[in-house]
Amino acid sequence: MSETYEFVQWFRNSAPYINAFRGRTFVLAFGGECVLEASFANLIHDIALLHSLGVRLVLVHGARPQIDQQLKLHGIESQYHKGLRITDATALSCVKHAVGAVRVEIEALLTMGLSNSPMAGARLRVASGNFVTAKPMGVYDGIDYCHTGEVRRVDANGINTLLDQGSIVLLSPLGYSPTGEVFNLRAEDVAVGTAKALKAAKLIYLTDHSELLDPSGRLVHEMIVSEAERYLQSASGLSEATQRNLRDAIGLCRNGVERIHFVPRQVDGAVLQELFTRDGIGTLISANRFEGTRAAQIEDVGGILELIAPFERDGTMVRRSRELLEMEIDRFTVVERDGMIIGCAALYPYAQTEFAELACLAIHPDYRGAGRGDALLDYIEQQAVYQGIRRLFVLTTRTAHWFIERGFTESELAALPVEKQKLYNYQRKSKIFIKTLS
Repeated sequence: MSETYEFVQWFRNSAPYINAFRGRTFVLAFGGECVLEASFANLIHDIALLHSLGVRLVLVHGARPQIDQQLKLHGIESQYHKGLRITDATALSCVKHAVGAVRVEIEALLTMGLSNSPMAGARLRVASGNFVTAKPMGVYDGIDYCHTGEVRRVDANGINTLLDQGSIVLLSPLGYSPTGEVFNLRAEDVAVGTAKALKAAKLIYLTDHSELLDPSGRLVHEMIVSEAERYLQSASGLSEATQRNLRDAIGLCRNGVERIHFVPRQVDGAVLQELFTRDGIGTLISANRFEGTRAAQIEDVGGILELIAPFERDGTMVRRSRELLEMEIDRFTVVERDGMIIGCAALYPYAQTEFAELACLAIHPDYRGAGRGDALLDYIEQQAVYQGIRRLFVLTTRTAHWFIERGFTESELAALPVEKQKLYNYQRKSKIFIKTLS
């Protein structure tokens, strides 16, 4: 029963994401290592699920281990310089063979529709093509990269036409020149160029492991562009690949791509966990923070009621009707995280006095312990000072110490404005705390 309840709750909580993602374009990039693993079939199932929910998908696959295997079979040693493969004419033949084999395998798995499997009835259409125009890398540090190339242009119109027709577009790490040459490309560069050309809503990288850690060694779950820039400058020991990916993410955010996700590929269902849970499982780089504090709007009434309902049930807060909340919504400030109200507080100034009441301060249980309550209180205090308020008071039955620790002092009823004294509920016996604002 508990598992069923958890599933139902998760499914309900995923509804806002399903609605938000429908019709949006996502670019999903994964390396050839993913294709070699037995769990790759599960990723294909997740891709089919996203497609069935109306997400427009562009898949970009890599093939490095497959290329290395082909070179080894032909007795050719792999050559790299600064993390990039040097692709001479002999190596290019192996690259084309390996990339073609990987693409065919992915197409076959996406076509599968066996009964009693997650792909049953999927009937996916997969389209590939010469959508990427490339140019040669040329010579760097005295090294001729030969047939290793750079993305020059991505045919956004061609890709969008196929997406509009309901196809999944599959791109390989190959590019073509107007003179008919073939170039070996980094899959990450193809993904970046495609996301930028399409103005995709998301670029999702499946990574081997993340080096994006905080000083305590914990995964950094989210960064806005300015934070990512500081991280790139200050973090030591980052691999060249991670630095490049982080720079790419910063550049994409500045060129219309809303969010870039780095997701661990070893976790089964990692893409679904990242997209359909509020905090995800990887690292998100975004142009703007997807959590913010702002003035409440009438559309927030339902979210506020849902947030404060548990506190009303246990008697921590006085019950508020929807009608009252709608009338007083301009008094409220909310903390919103990716469309969900996770915090709220209300400020009630008293006319002809320097007093205001702080009321209905609440933080969702899942988001406590990270300083959000303090941040919300600071925000309210700043708003109060801006309105000419010099003294803030709060009535509480259960959270006295929290307010004391933040500079509030216990006071008597007589210290409050006369209007509030008349409304005091003697049955609740709330304690009164006052703070003088600087």
